[in-house]
Amino acid sequence: MLPLLLIFFISVCAPEQGEESGAEKQNTPRVLVLEVKGAITPATTDYILRGFKEAQEIDANLIVLKMDTPGGLSSSMRDIIREILNSPIPVATFVSPPGARAASAGTYMLYASHIAAMAPSTNLGSATPVKMGGMPGSPEPEEKPAQDKPEEDRSPGEGPKKREGSTAMERKVLEDAVAYIRGLADRHGRNADWAEKAVRDAVNITAKDALALNVIDVVAVNREDLLGKIDGREVQMSEGTSSIRSLDARIVEFPPDWRHQLLSVIADPNVAYFLMVIGFYGILFELSNPGAIYPGVIGAICLLLALFAFQVLPINYAGLGLMVLGLGLILAEAFVPGFGVLGVGGIAAFVAGSVILMDEENLTVSLPLIGGVALVAAGFLVWVLTHIVRMRKQKSISGREDLIDRVAEATADFNGRGRVRLGGEIWWAHSEVPLVQGQKVLVKAAQGLELTVAPVDSESSS
Repeated sequence: MLPLLLIFFISVCAPEQGEESGAEKQNTPRVLVLEVKGAITPATTDYILRGFKEAQEIDANLIVLKMDTPGGLSSSMRDIIREILNSPIPVATFVSPPGARAASAGTYMLYASHIAAMAPSTNLGSATPVKMGGMPGSPEPEEKPAQDKPEEDRSPGEGPKKREGSTAMERKVLEDAVAYIRGLADRHGRNADWAEKAVRDAVNITAKDALALNVIDVVAVNREDLLGKIDGREVQMSEGTSSIRSLDARIVEFPPDWRHQLLSVIADPNVAYFLMVIGFYGILFELSNPGAIYPGVIGAICLLLALFAFQVLPINYAGLGLMVLGLGLILAEAFVPGFGVLGVGGIAAFVAGSVILMDEENLTVSLPLIGGVALVAAGFLVWVLTHIVRMRKQKSISGREDLIDRVAEATADFNGRGRVRLGGEIWWAHSEVPLVQGQKVLVKAAQGLELTVAPVDSESSS
């Protein structure tokens, strides 16, 4: 009886213990940690978006974005900031470890975060937008006085001198960046004036000075120190305010995986460009030598990877169109000889398209790489032209022309019309002189299935 009562007691109490354990687990705050190292690219955006989704799935209380970046693409930066601003979970961007930086795009991301933190011996700033790609506009000197007038209220160092030679497009980009970062600063009550200087004058600041000037919220030695200092802070979310719970939190790492590494590699403009060239030549070799298989397969894979990279990169479609046109003209030269005109035009179009392919200056195709590819294309063109000239000089190896001046042998005695053996085949032949069996004759002409022959001896004597 006693054992039965013991079993009943355990069965009743076990669920309550499980529920208590689950409740304790529920009350333990969770912190998801992401790591951004290197340039801000579409691969970075993909990684952060997946990280934010993971944070919502595990019901995290805080997202820590550990950052060390020199900057990157404006489009990728804005996508990330949009995700931060609309995140239901507070985001703490932490410039770490010591020696790291949050330059250019990293400065904007730090200002957009609910908590801005830096480790000692780190810096941020240099947030001036770089010159956009494409054809530069012309200076507009007549508009300078009108542009300089409203700048009287600005602090020294931000006056007309820095505007000299700037184009309307550059001014638009600069003013847009200033308004953007000031809006981020106002949202979280940070120093908007210094943020504007970081954009206009590319100034930088250390962690200690940033804290003193209200550019950041916290200076922390490490992650544990950060979580302890920000616990209980009220932050401005997209819908009202929220209190951060980070003390004694359970840390969930979300490191970059193989997908992020692959995207980071192929999203490099030089790699994407090289993949496209390899893909083109692989497919060209397969078309020239049907059945080779391997060049076609490798070429197709490389071309698809290149197209995927071009899809996520800031591509100038005019440049991409010129590249495709150039490759098409080079391909046409190989199959429809144009005595070099198509090939030269193709190389020129390909190089021009390569130069203007990217829309942002900090992500461009290396000029030495473009030059190397152009030299390879030129070498291919020279090989095609040499091959064509050589083929034109060669005698035809098929048809009636192949029979002329070849030596045959009479199969029997005949006078006028008889049979000769030529290349293992028996032909009807006509001769103006009598021939004997086994006599060597030279083919002089061919009409239909009948040859006109003459004795080799008489041909030699004449």
